[in-house]
Amino acid sequence: PQPSPTRGEGVPPAQGIAPEVAGTETATQTMREALRDAMAEEMRRDPNVFLMGEEVAQYQGAYKVSQGLLDEFGPKRVIDTPITEQGFAGIGVGAAMAGLKPIVEFMTWNFAMQAIDQIINSAAKTLYMSGGQLGCPIVFRGPNGAAARVAAQHSQCFSAWYAHVPGMKVVAPSNPADAKGLLKAAIRDPNPVLMLENEILYGSSGPVPKMDDWLVPIGKAKVVRAGSHVTIVSFARGMVYALDAAGQLAGDGIEAEVIDLRTLRPLDLATVIESVKKTNRLVTVEEAWPVCSVGSEICAQVAMQAFDYLDAPPAKVTGADVPMPYAANLERLALPSSEQVVEAVKSVCYA
Repeated sequence: PQPSPTRGEGVPPAQGIAPEVAGTETATQTMREALRDAMAEEMRRDPNVFLMGEEVAQYQGAYKVSQGLLDEFGPKRVIDTPITEQGFAGIGVGAAMAGLKPIVEFMTWNFAMQAIDQIINSAAKTLYMSGGQLGCPIVFRGPNGAAARVAAQHSQCFSAWYAHVPGMKVVAPSNPADAKGLLKAAIRDPNPVLMLENEILYGSSGPVPKMDDWLVPIGKAKVVRAGSHVTIVSFARGMVYALDAAGQLAGDGIEAEVIDLRTLRPLDLATVIESVKKTNRLVTVEEAWPVCSVGSEICAQVAMQAFDYLDAPPAKVTGADVPMPYAANLERLALPSSEQVVEAVKSVCYA
């Protein structure tokens, strides 16, 4: 079903965005700065866009992602909420149904478990249940997955939870440029979009294109390193392990092709399968638990759609299948590492 024609009138959605342009002038930014600029640019562009969440206004964000937004846009468009995720997520959904474009920040996605009924039953299902008459153009965003020493209840990766649900889109950037472009595209999208950021990556720096309107298409993966011996697929912080492993493997004569998924729903399986047809081997990398994970789905789809091209069984590198320990030494053991990726690649390459 198509979204209501009256929603977002005069503001084109992100469909048909041109892919990244080579040779574009860039500036170095942290991911938190790129996310802030994305929100500021879209709030200047569209008066219906507003931000709400815990500590987003006066404190300028729990992770300083909303720094300066209250000063520029005022308390009607940058709104501090009580500690009641179900409540403010529901207010955001209602505002979206009424024609506004909320950005709802969760201090972490762990706390969004209090609001999962609003996200799935209200936001994701409304367009279908209304026969296309009522949509919900809303962005839910915040840090996802493990941080550092915050234990089991604050360290979960929700990638598989939300990628499982029809009716919404899920993005998980690994670098500042993609974070900015995906968030801008998400705000313009007429559907609910969930942005799974990563606390550890907020301070990471990278080149961001200096353009009036930098957009990254939702649903399109990116080959960030070309190779011919094995395909490594990852997203978010998993890309740190994947790229580090690819560098190590090159020293051993194994050239890995590394794909950053960027979007978890809809998955860009075509890019992955095209690569596997060339390399004949697949390793997936993620910090999430191994059971029913995004990596599990990719391995299954490759086995179903490109079985005849595989020279080895697909391999997965994941977090350990345990609640996250608090102790630093045990936390390290519960998370994947570039060494595990190297080992998995050598296994599928029979090296």
